[in-house]
Amino acid sequence: MKIHLPATALVALLAYGAASVAAAAAPQPAAQPTPLRVGPAQLATATQLRKALAKQRGQVIVLNFWATWCTPCLREIPDFLALEQELAPRGLKLLGVSMNEPAELVTVVEPFRRQYFPAFTTYLRNEPDMDSIASVVDAAWNEILPTTWVLGRDGRVVAKIQGRKTRDEFRVLFEAALRP
Repeated sequence: MKIHLPATALVALLAYGAASVAAAAAPQPAAQPTPLRVGPAQLATATQLRKALAKQRGQVIVLNFWATWCTPCLREIPDFLALEQELAPRGLKLLGVSMNEPAELVTVVEPFRRQYFPAFTTYLRNEPDMDSIASVVDAAWNEILPTTWVLGRDGRVVAKIQGRKTRDEFRVLFEAALRP
């Protein structure tokens, strides 16, 4: 049995088939890793930060002090997030502490974090000065932002980084801390 199609239907059918074949042959974008789920930024006192760090013992913690107004901070956070995603299976955990004013949680810090760094676990200092919360890991902190501490699995500081570094420089430090 022969089927007779009008010329326009035949052209449409051939175009549909060609488009289907082209779509099937087109390279598909690489699967992106599933971002780590985090909740909203929250206020933390020095005591609360100390407890949060204690809960993470057994992991290598990257503790990053940053602020929404600190340009070098904002440039390194994407590198930290990528390295956390890559190295989390080996025990790396990223925690941020924003040094913005505590009153800026709802109006500045959380909207900023949610828009630009939604996978960034962040606390906002709930202390009258920056030194109080920094004293949890470094009594001699000199208020330079960004400052990042790498804490070993035992909770001790194994590296202190001030200023912006490259992703590869951070990777070397993080991988060294992850070694048994």
